[in-house]
Formats: sequence, C-alpha cells, structure tokens
Amino acid sequence: MRRGILTIAAVGLLTTGGLAACGDDSGDGGGSTAEPKIGVILPDSASSDRWETADRKYLEAAFNAAGIKHNIQNAQGDKAQFQTLADQMMTDGVNVLMIVNLDSGTGKAVLDKAKTQGVLTIDYDRLTLGGSAEYYVSFDNEAVGKLQGEGLVKCLTDKGAQKPVVAELNGSETDNNATLFKNGYDGILKAKYDSGEYVKGPDQWVPGWDNAQAGTLFEQMMTQQNSKIDGVLAANDGLGNAVISVLKKNKLNGKVPVTGQDATLQGLQNILAGDQCMTVYKAIKQEADAAAELAIALAKGEKKTAPTTVKDPEGNRDVPAVLLEPKAIYKENVKDVVADGFIAKEALCAGTFAAACTEAGVS
Repeated sequence: MRRGILTIAAVGLLTTGGLAACGDDSGDGGGSTAEPKIGVILPDSASSDRWETADRKYLEAAFNAAGIKHNIQNAQGDKAQFQTLADQMMTDGVNVLMIVNLDSGTGKAVLDKAKTQGVLTIDYDRLTLGGSAEYYVSFDNEAVGKLQGEGLVKCLTDKGAQKPVVAELNGSETDNNATLFKNGYDGILKAKYDSGEYVKGPDQWVPGWDNAQAGTLFEQMMTQQNSKIDGVLAANDGLGNAVISVLKKNKLNGKVPVTGQDATLQGLQNILAGDQCMTVYKAIKQEADAAAELAIALAKGEKKTAPTTVKDPEGNRDVPAVLLEPKAIYKENVKDVVADGFIAKEALCAGTFAAACTEAGVS
C-alpha cells in the first residue's frame, strides 16, 4: 500500500526545502496563470469535531501566513452540497481545490470536473479511489488501525480477560480510510481469533460514521450477545463514545475496553474517566501544514516532489503522497496531546476532570 512513511518529525522537510520545487509540468496550466486562490471542502462536523476545531483553524492559519486567498467550506455530510460547493469555488476562480471526500464516487466526480477546468487538486486525509488528485496528504491509516488493534489487546490483557468476545464498529464503508483502519486492526486481531485466544463477535460498518446509528448498532450487538461483549474496537472517538453511552446504561462502562481515534476532547476525557482504554492521536497541524504548503505551491504555479506514493487500485496509479505517523494515547500519556498544543489543559481538565488530570500528570 505504501512505499514509505514521512514521520511527524520529518514534516519539517516540507518547509525547509526537502521537497524540490520545479515548474508546473501538468500540462493544463493549472496554477501558473490565474491569481492564486485555494478552495477547501471539509466533509462534516458530526462524525468528528476535528474538521472544524482543528483542520479549519490550521489550514486558515497557513494560508493567511502565506497571504493566499482561500475559501474553506464544510459540506456537512451532504453529497449534493459537496458538489455545489466545488462548482461555486471553481466559478469563483480557485486554481487549487483541496477536498476531504464523502465517498470516492462523489469525490471523483468533483476531481474530474476540476481537471477539465484546469484546477489542480489535492486529496486531504482521504484518498479518492479512481480520482485524479495531484497529491494525497494523510496519515499512515493502516498504522492507525494497527495501533487500535494493539491497544485493544493491551487493555484486554491488563484486565486479565479470558477468551474475550470482541465486537468491531468500523467507520463508513464508503470511506477508504475506514477500510485501511480495519485492515490495520484486523491484522492484529485475526491472529487472536485464529489462535482461539479471542472470540470474534459482531462486526459492522457504521454508515456515514454516524454516532447515533453507532449507538443503535451497538445496542443490537449487546442484545444479540446477551450482553457478553468483552472488548470493542470502535474506529474513532465518536463511535467509541456511542458505545460507552450504551455501556453506561448497562453499568458496564470501565469494565469493557473501548478504543477510539482522533484524540478528541470527549475521547480524552473518556480515557481520564476510565471509560475508554485508548485513542490514536494524529498531529493534525502537521497534516494541515503539509497540505497547505503543497496547495500554496500549486496555486503559485509550482509543483513539488512528494516523499512517497500510495497505490490507487481503482485508478491504477501511484499517487504522490505525504503520510504522517500516528501515536497511541493511553491515560499515562494523555499529557502528550496537551503538551503538543492540540487540546487545551483548561478544556480537558475542567470540572470533575481536574483530579484525573492531576493523576495523569497533565500540566
């Protein structure tokens, strides 16, 4: 799937000349003649609060620092709105379009239309299968899933679980990232299932990463298993919180390890409370800065060499890529997320979480 990983520490290469700039050789004139202007379409604000609280903030800061005109919009999970926003941005003269697709079909339609209009494109966070983006900027998503699988194993081991029944709540089946996450954690859990150490329980995709649906699906899982579920691989913090809400109703929170992803405020507080065993921190500022640098270069008529590629199996092409390294977060290193400036101590440690923050060494 990948030829190399650019670690978080190495992202500085993007801003210190590690990517060699050259003239735009795309042949469509995409960024060299128009006034530099960048459009960004974020996917929603319901599946994860990161898109509005982190990605938007960091992208805006990078564009403002470069003095580049930009327009950042959120499709709020609406495919028709996603396409409308793209059309409006192209009409308004963006010469670079960065998207987080809602699914590959919608994303491909937007990327293809942009290409016909000479607008250069970047896949941000999610790869559009069959698409035509100049670059893909994300995290090593199989590594994210691997950390989740390893995390659940660690937490079940810490609890001394014997032949635990494990349920899986995956993200949206139309999101290529969700597939990569699942590849990662299934690679860890399959060995446990095959050896008989773990029992494979219910395994379901959650349409659109919808947290409410996740709660309903998990309640159905609990009924199906007569409440015999000993661990839950939840693909992100929102799905994890939906699971925790059901566990609380059954007085099982804290007894059943639950994973997550994104290191959201809610997810970290669930970890401090002992209701969630781990999450995966992705340094979104690094992702946004890397994507913004590539977008700014394209908008100015330059094309930079990416440090690696990923294979698009539907488009049968190697997509130039920047892949960042994720980090597993447990109660003992929640403080690392605060130290990195991603979550403010004042927000994390408010009210009843103050004592837990002190215990976890958050300063």
